[in-house]
Amino acid sequence: MDNEKDTYDISLEDTGLRLNLGTEEEDTALKRPVSEADRAALARVEAELAERWPETEIDPTLERVAMVMDILGEPQKAYKVIHVAGTNGKTSTVRMAESLLRELGHRVGRTTSPHLQSITERIAVDGTPLHPSDFVRIYEEIKPAVEMVDERCGQKLSFFEYITCMAFAAFADAPIDVAVVEVGMGGRWDATNVVDADVDVITPVGLDHTEYLGDTLAEIAGEKAGIIRSADAVAIVGEQDPEAMNVILERSVEVGCAVARSGMEFGVEAAGVAVGGQTLTLRGLSGEYSDIFLPLSGPHQAHNAAVALAAVEAFSGAGRERQLDADAVRRGFAATTSPGRLERVRATPTTFIDATHNPHGARALARALTHDFDFTRLIGVLGVLGDKDARGIFTALEPALTEVVITQNSSPRARDAYELAELAREVFGDERVHVVENLPGAYELAVELAEEALAEVGVQSGSGIVITGSVVTAGEARAMFGKEPA
Repeated sequence: MDNEKDTYDISLEDTGLRLNLGTEEEDTALKRPVSEADRAALARVEAELAERWPETEIDPTLERVAMVMDILGEPQKAYKVIHVAGTNGKTSTVRMAESLLRELGHRVGRTTSPHLQSITERIAVDGTPLHPSDFVRIYEEIKPAVEMVDERCGQKLSFFEYITCMAFAAFADAPIDVAVVEVGMGGRWDATNVVDADVDVITPVGLDHTEYLGDTLAEIAGEKAGIIRSADAVAIVGEQDPEAMNVILERSVEVGCAVARSGMEFGVEAAGVAVGGQTLTLRGLSGEYSDIFLPLSGPHQAHNAAVALAAVEAFSGAGRERQLDADAVRRGFAATTSPGRLERVRATPTTFIDATHNPHGARALARALTHDFDFTRLIGVLGVLGDKDARGIFTALEPALTEVVITQNSSPRARDAYELAELAREVFGDERVHVVENLPGAYELAVELAEEALAEVGVQSGSGIVITGSVVTAGEARAMFGKEPA
């Protein structure tokens, strides 16, 4: 996308649309109860959005979203932006950056995707997802502009494009002073790429969505690096394979922006396993920050934390002459949550939920499980979507799992459990694979297997369960355990 945005001969006045800009007093509404009428209205809106073409597909144009933004009066320019692309670690990095910014005194908007349990999770203000009634209100308020663009372009906005427009409008509505925006897929042509970011973040790049982004790391990295568009921004780059790093650096040089790389300008100095997470010493752009407690497990989360810190430092203008408030940094990391990311939901047997859905993420999960925990027996409950690299996921997880229970989630894209089990047997062997086609039943069997192991070992902490393989699987597991959308 060129730095200069196209303009259109449509205005807010043409639509009769008025965004209802909120006030601080109205913010208490974010915590009000949800009525049955609220739930019914949200279900109607979600059904209408589902009729649009899905977010699993992309169309290489930003025209539709740019037109809607133009009609709405450019709400995405009403606040500063940290823009986060990459294959894995985006959501956790976004949530960490959001928490740090809030502790530093900012009013923050967050948009992430996909959601685990409720569509409202995708748009949050001050760390809280939009109340269903506000989600519905924003949807209806921008609907005249969206329908005008639908008609003018001859191609309706997609599900993801509509929600992206809603997020940018909701942030202006709040109002916020900084948005932390997660890219949906790719970067260059992602609907979020209509923002003029102050900081561009590229988390680790791996092979995923190859049918849209390319077959090689270099091709995929090129799409991700497409969010780097301004010489005035700072690019923060997480750990990368050399093939991906070269492409990202070439893009940064082409644009002329400053770059900071994990392992070079910033990084993890020390990390230790702690109860409920880990303790860190991070080297930021402005110096060292010690005695950090992060309530998330795994070496990958330590590196995500370093990226989030560098992004917030870059945003805040911190450098050698000035550090961020170290106590605020500690509070920000300690308050971070990232639901569905190695999230512990039961103590005995220890049960985790993880939204891993590609081999790159599965390798990080396997490393976290073996690095941070000492299970003598670990049962995997695995449900994967049909368009994902199930063999790659299984191969990455195989060294960490003793046995697996193959299942399937409720998504129409879910791969059949029995078909998936045949593939699992090729990776794990016949004796280590069980099949239950529904998630509750699969977890029940996993508990039986874990309890058998507990009886054999005689130590309560010796056995664990991890439910993973898909964002949908993770979301349904959270609901099964009574977790509220976060």
